[in-house]
Amino acid sequence: MTKQTPIHSVEANSPKYLSEIDGYVDTLQDTLWPLNKYIHDEPELAFKEHKAHDAITNFMRSQKGWAVTPNAFGLETAWTAIFDTGRHGPAVSFNAEMDALPGVGHACGHNLIATASVAAALATAHILSKHDLPGLIHLIGTPGEENPSPKGGKVLLLEAGAYDHVDISLISHPGLYNNSALVRTTAFTRLKVEYFGKAAHAANTPWLGINALDALIIAYNALSVLRQQLRPDDIVGMHITNGGAAPNIIHAYASGALVIRAPSSSRLQVLQRKVEACLRAGAEATGARLEVKVSPGYADHIPNRVLASAYTRHFSALPDIPDPPIPPLDQPTYVKASTDQGNLSYVLPSINASFSIPPGPEGGANHSKDFEVASGTREAFGRAVRVGKALAGTAVEVCCVEGMLEKAREEWRRDVERAKEVA
Repeated sequence: MTKQTPIHSVEANSPKYLSEIDGYVDTLQDTLWPLNKYIHDEPELAFKEHKAHDAITNFMRSQKGWAVTPNAFGLETAWTAIFDTGRHGPAVSFNAEMDALPGVGHACGHNLIATASVAAALATAHILSKHDLPGLIHLIGTPGEENPSPKGGKVLLLEAGAYDHVDISLISHPGLYNNSALVRTTAFTRLKVEYFGKAAHAANTPWLGINALDALIIAYNALSVLRQQLRPDDIVGMHITNGGAAPNIIHAYASGALVIRAPSSSRLQVLQRKVEACLRAGAEATGARLEVKVSPGYADHIPNRVLASAYTRHFSALPDIPDPPIPPLDQPTYVKASTDQGNLSYVLPSINASFSIPPGPEGGANHSKDFEVASGTREAFGRAVRVGKALAGTAVEVCCVEGMLEKAREEWRRDVERAKEVA
């Protein structure tokens, strides 16, 4: 009789240590599930993730060998947990997002991101310690991804030095449509537009006024015309925030807000110049004074193929592979959303693995109430745990495979240079 592989076993030819990672993370599920559920059921907005901060730091304090720092790097809800093997080797970081969305809670599944990263960090520490392997693990609580005001949490942490001694950065993100380690995201920025004119009575002496609203409308229409000559992956959105005070006056003030996105930071700069030309056209046509305030958003995410290859092998070697299948590594997955992990990817090798969770009753995607329901299920938790195992396998491989870190760095340097050239 032919011996059959048990349904829940790791493949016999799987990457080294994956079977141990798989088994170890499974022993954590009964403690990780309540943590995941608590974060999901107690949603907190950007930079106000106090309950999540306390829950995860307390959990990590209960784990042997971890040095936990709450309120890290000058941010109330940032934190770090560091595991040092005592043997010099690569420094690997896992990022744990915690913030929710206004009105719809964890409709982007950041509870699952935190769970995957915590599981990955603990499993990596377990393997490195058990097998006397070199390495340093940084588990970093990164607040404020959903509302980059004034900047996203990872951007602030990057500026504060949180990643100065880190070699690679790993994170994941749930959705409905993709299982992929080679994920590209968009770069975006925000513009606040104000026009200052001169008030006058619209019936008696309109010639004495300068119409700020006309300037804004001209700019709005110019942007609409511009869209016909933009690339399909350029995105320009605008709304009017102040359209004047009354219908019978020449408006002295009008304002609007824009969000622009592009597939790369270099392309975003080109797009921004085109947009600002439209804004100046409104001022030039009417004589109104224009003020533009730019609030930097996020860079596009540049995935590292060396790390993505390792993640894909580990993810695919685990049993019961979920749909959809991970695409080949020559087929990047493009996501039109943005993340501050993109800023990190310009500084060090990174992956931001997408993973699919079972949909809610109405099949709603990210940022919908339906997705908030989906992100709180045990099934979604199971997908996050699987991702944690694959992230851990990737990190362990970086720490124990000679030359892998340098290969990742070489690939990262080439990718960043290519990204800077593409416009």
